[in-house]
Amino acid sequence: MNENMNSPRLSEDLQKFSPVTVIGAGVIGISWTAYFLAKGLEVRVNDVRPDLEEVVHTGIKRIIPSLQKLGLPTKGLTDRLTIEGNLERALVGAAVVQENGPERLDFKQELYVMIERFVSKDTLLLSSSSGLKASEIAGKMEYPERMLIGHPFNPPHLVPLVEIVPGRSTASSTVEKAVNFYEALGKNALVLKKEMDGFVANRLQSALFREAVHLVLEGVVSMDELDEIVTSSIGLRWAAGGPFLTFHLGGGKGGLPAFLKHLGPGMNVLWEHLGKPHLDEGTIQLLSEQAISFYGAIEQNQLEEKRDSRQLYVLDAFNEKNK
Repeated sequence: MNENMNSPRLSEDLQKFSPVTVIGAGVIGISWTAYFLAKGLEVRVNDVRPDLEEVVHTGIKRIIPSLQKLGLPTKGLTDRLTIEGNLERALVGAAVVQENGPERLDFKQELYVMIERFVSKDTLLLSSSSGLKASEIAGKMEYPERMLIGHPFNPPHLVPLVEIVPGRSTASSTVEKAVNFYEALGKNALVLKKEMDGFVANRLQSALFREAVHLVLEGVVSMDELDEIVTSSIGLRWAAGGPFLTFHLGGGKGGLPAFLKHLGPGMNVLWEHLGKPHLDEGTIQLLSEQAISFYGAIEQNQLEEKRDSRQLYVLDAFNEKNK
């Protein structure tokens, strides 16, 4: 595939969600921007950084090969892109806002107070926050019912999951609109039934990472060895079935009840022995030294390309299975 693929066309399901304003031109924001453009949406990008235009165009250019491998059109990809440093101009007329600003509650609260001044009452307000609750972010808003979390997993242009997390004041119609938006984009939109710090995916990731750090600190394995263990064992298992289905199948004909009866007691004992490391100065230094030793000699874009290539293989296999 090449950049001469047909230009992106806006599907009927997505027409009502254009234009989209992306606030924050970091890794997540640029990934969302490229994906939205490839789906045919008009996109405005807003950020206060002085090199905004260069950063956005460079970032999109790096993502184009992955979009092409996904089968998405990329010819004229940036034709519907507007880069706007002024927040008001970036927001006027927006149907959707996907905010990707710093993970600071005070910043996001003040930002959403400003956002609602410049958008219509029908504008869908989504935050990519990876842990802050919508109820807290919308705490100073006049109309908090239209704001909720739309948390992607990095990178959004590749990973299907979006966790939709309503706040206490979020209207049910807003949740429905968010689900429709992400599903029209081809995402796996899952609505969480309860607000919780870190949502679901990041809590699971944090739990595994805590034990990974413990095992490295204890000298059981090195950092690169632990990565290899995960990618060649539970990573494969969970990509195919997830932890509950995996253990349900592990119970044989008796399913999960049999598994828990026979192996649950031992697992319960093991839980008591899991590590509880702290990211103190010594731990950070050791992890940093190993990261530099194992990964530092390789350019970051090469590591990203290798990761994305592997993720695409997994997605291809998954999509083929579901045809």
